[in-house]
Amino acid sequence: MNKTFFSLLMALAASPAAFAQQTAPEATDQKTIVLKPGSMQVQAKPAANRPDRAPVYPGGEQALGLFFLQNINYPAAAKAKQLSGVVLVNATVNVDGTVTNPVVAKALSPECDAEAQRVVALMSGWQPAMRRGRPLPVLIQLPVPFGGAGEMKVEQTRRQPLNKQK
Repeated sequence: MNKTFFSLLMALAASPAAFAQQTAPEATDQKTIVLKPGSMQVQAKPAANRPDRAPVYPGGEQALGLFFLQNINYPAAAKAKQLSGVVLVNATVNVDGTVTNPVVAKALSPECDAEAQRVVALMSGWQPAMRRGRPLPVLIQLPVPFGGAGEMKVEQTRRQPLNKQK
């Protein structure tokens, strides 16, 4: 039995398909560029799709959170299940500051996903990304909070002085 298994293993290993190089699948979709305002910098030779300045929602992150708070209708089915969490939505911020093509990147539930897409499509007024002084359409990823996911808990602690022993 061992001899049969060994000879079968050798026959499979000797087949031309076992030695064929496998090529990596070609990327047909453009990867999402995650842009963080604090880490943007002008580069000497940036890639064609890399902006010098990230798109900015008017009023910053607080205004973005307020926009979601005012416009999200928490789905009844999600409320009944007590779902909370974040739906990640990829969308394009165009040169005119509008947001188009919202697509769910990380789902929570079908109802929440549909609501997140609806709300992201309502957004407008963004300052577009800039590259060499010209506006550039950029793919962004927005976290849309549902339930208690948008609430931040800040824990304040006092620093205790180190006890110096003599």
